[in-house]
Amino acid sequence: MKPSLPSPSTGIPALDQVLCGLIPGDNVVWQVASTEDYAAFVSPFVDYALRQRAKLHIDRKMYYFRFARHAPLIADNIGFNVVNLDPQAGFETFLDGIRGTIARAGRGAYFVFDSLSDLTADWYSDQMVGNFFQLTCPYLYDFETIAYFALMRNTHSPYAMTPITETTQILIEVYRHDSHLYVQPLKVQERTSQYMYTLHKWEGDTVVPVTESHTIAEVLTSCPRAALGVSQYHLGVWTRTLVEAEALLDMHKREEAPPEVVRAMFHRLLRMIISRDDRVLSLAREYLTLDDLVNIGKRMLGTGLIGGKSVGMLLARAILRRADPHWKDVLAVHDSFYIPSDVFYTFIVRNGCWELRKRQLKASDYLRGADEARERFLHGVFPPHICQRFAAMLDYYGQSPIIVRSSSLLEDNFGNSFAGKYDSVFCTNQGSPERRLEVFLDAVKAIYASTMSKAALSYRARHGLLDRDEQMALLVQRVAGAQHGRYHYPHIAGVGFSFNPYVWDEEIDPRAGVLRLVYGLGTRAVDRSDDDYTRLVALNAPSKRPESGSGDLTRHAQRRVDVLDLANNRFHTTDFQETVTEDPGMPVHLFASHDRNLARLARDKNLPTSSSLILTFDSLLSKTSFVQEMRSMLETLQKAYDNPVDIEFTTNFTPQGEPRIDLVQCRPLQVKSEAQFAQFDVQIETGDMLLQSHGPVIGHSRLNTINRIVYVVPSIYGQLPVKERYAVARLIGRINQLPGSRDPERVTMLLGPGRWGTTTPSLGVPVSFAEINHVSVLCEIVAMREDLIPDVSFGTHFFAEMVEMNILYLALFPLHEGNYLNTEFFEQSPNRLVQLIPEARSYEHIVRVIEVGHRPDGFPVKLRADTMKQDVVCYVECGGHASTEEAALVNLAQHTKEK
Repeated sequence: MKPSLPSPSTGIPALDQVLCGLIPGDNVVWQVASTEDYAAFVSPFVDYALRQRAKLHIDRKMYYFRFARHAPLIADNIGFNVVNLDPQAGFETFLDGIRGTIARAGRGAYFVFDSLSDLTADWYSDQMVGNFFQLTCPYLYDFETIAYFALMRNTHSPYAMTPITETTQILIEVYRHDSHLYVQPLKVQERTSQYMYTLHKWEGDTVVPVTESHTIAEVLTSCPRAALGVSQYHLGVWTRTLVEAEALLDMHKREEAPPEVVRAMFHRLLRMIISRDDRVLSLAREYLTLDDLVNIGKRMLGTGLIGGKSVGMLLARAILRRADPHWKDVLAVHDSFYIPSDVFYTFIVRNGCWELRKRQLKASDYLRGADEARERFLHGVFPPHICQRFAAMLDYYGQSPIIVRSSSLLEDNFGNSFAGKYDSVFCTNQGSPERRLEVFLDAVKAIYASTMSKAALSYRARHGLLDRDEQMALLVQRVAGAQHGRYHYPHIAGVGFSFNPYVWDEEIDPRAGVLRLVYGLGTRAVDRSDDDYTRLVALNAPSKRPESGSGDLTRHAQRRVDVLDLANNRFHTTDFQETVTEDPGMPVHLFASHDRNLARLARDKNLPTSSSLILTFDSLLSKTSFVQEMRSMLETLQKAYDNPVDIEFTTNFTPQGEPRIDLVQCRPLQVKSEAQFAQFDVQIETGDMLLQSHGPVIGHSRLNTINRIVYVVPSIYGQLPVKERYAVARLIGRINQLPGSRDPERVTMLLGPGRWGTTTPSLGVPVSFAEINHVSVLCEIVAMREDLIPDVSFGTHFFAEMVEMNILYLALFPLHEGNYLNTEFFEQSPNRLVQLIPEARSYEHIVRVIEVGHRPDGFPVKLRADTMKQDVVCYVECGGHASTEEAALVNLAQHTKEK
């Protein structure tokens, strides 16, 4: 009886596991940088085949097709039949020779081919290489063979790569870095696993997935590769310019190019790729190089500008590299891609949305019809050539999680941050290539649709930008971090300001900068997390905490962590304790401390010691170089921008405790340094005091005359059902839009219980920022829950808008020493709500609108805020101290003018 053939194998058992085994009929294409790297995988394949034949005495046919100029991959006389072929004999003769050998070998044979890239030297055509593979691969498949092929990376156009990729069963990228070989499957037909498309390191008998984002980026960026975008496609003006620039750069490096020609090309590319804004261009001319621009062009998946967020990230990295060589070791390598602005316009035109969008932006009621526009965007389709570029990019990332971020032309520029107005979408990037592409396309469409959101349109209208050219480019970034159990996340993430507008202690220097820090993904740093807290770090006094006067600090520690759940393919929020359990190897000692009371409780109940861990970040701040690095980074960037800056970052730590900082965003901070004003001695009678707060206070110091007070009565609001709380929020929005509200001379103070802008009505008033954007002073009365300590929104998108609009924020604790609220004044003064909005009568016992000029006594209401001292008082001015106050006003005006 004829023995059955053993299961095919690569000869590397660990690699077989990654691929979920070889299947008869598989064609395996290895994309390599050299034939030596290809030979490294041919050798174990050949050895396995020969061992199996000798061991089992099976008659498996084995052939090596030899036709290239490179060194032989298999030695003669070892048992593989060498078939010598001559490509110059003609395509049909060459193909017939191969197919004849396959037919004679019969079923189950093994084949090794020389590098297919060598055929272009004889056929002068990528298209013919593609044709050859399309005719050979299915023929081999029908005979249930296993065949190995090689392609040289950066050699072939889509005319070869597209048919090969579509036809083969298995396509694997091979990288060599620091003398190690890495593999990343790009296609494995009819098989899938959690780690299949991840980068793997081959060492000895092991093939281990690499999950650390900075290591993956180092490996992939160390291997030169051709552009995934325009330079492979149509040779139009754009592509010709990039090709010319690359050639000119080579000449420049050999000192063969005239300097004036190099400068002209550099300035041309700046306006093609970076920006047309003069302030941005000025920075780009100083810190970017022609080399930088050519490399950016290679990672563009289309034509047009790459947008503000991409430019900010690239400029910040260039500034740091220029300032100090040590940043090369501290900054994590990035390998981002850019979907430029022209792709957005192409999408709009192809899906019939152009006229709809233009009508929308020109309409007096620009929000009417926005829902229809968003739906059209969400259900749009992309042209096939754009989908091919997206697919090639996803092949590059494998199964590493990515984030698709908005990067519009106006975003993150001087004057406009658009903070939180456009979407960013995480893609866990798991599953088959087809599924990953589908999810990615949905992410892109979601961000495009967000340009028609109420928040974005209102922001543009508020800043006079509805008629400005606002194309949406995209930034695609690898999600920093590593896999910890079934979760992927960085060690820490956060936002940083080079100027600290929230000084809660006299030892804090606002010029040293401040961080808002979280464990895990940075979403909890930029979005308000109503169920949790973050860590604020003043960079000159990192041990100082704003909660230090609020009792037990552990109550105000971060408890929830945002992660990417790779097992369930989703963004997920989990408990910090669970993340520790998932990955015992996490260097948690850097971020967490043991709480004595919890440790005692854990011992009594026989719980694991990790259950007593609290995220304090104390060791991180005191025992690593992290604080010094961040302070230096912010100082360097502010100096280059000649303006305070706002950054987003993630950080991972090496086993030696050294930080690897991934700077993912940098933009001008829309705030000026604090102007000091002289103090005035004023005696306020007890009955004249309306409120007093000793922090937290954020914003510029000021002395204002209040025109309108909007007061949400805490005791009544706290009893409302959820539906009515949303109705109150909408009513606040209507008051905010009343005639005269936009007058910059009108000062409106808004007071209410809990957190303004919360997504949880039980914790405050769920307004959007567009519903309070004309307010000058925003007060959160901490009266809804005794344990609710304001997270002050610092560093969040909500906070960024308050800074842009110069809104003063303060929290008031009615029961704390040094805090006072004159409820009689706010609840007994005449309520103008019904006169202003007649249909709001049913809410006049909840929402009170006090027009100060209509009060019977006629006395003005004044507010004095000293944010350096974290002190705010609001009082009725009865006339006894007008002269000293006027002097202070003049003093403040003079300091502001000088600033």
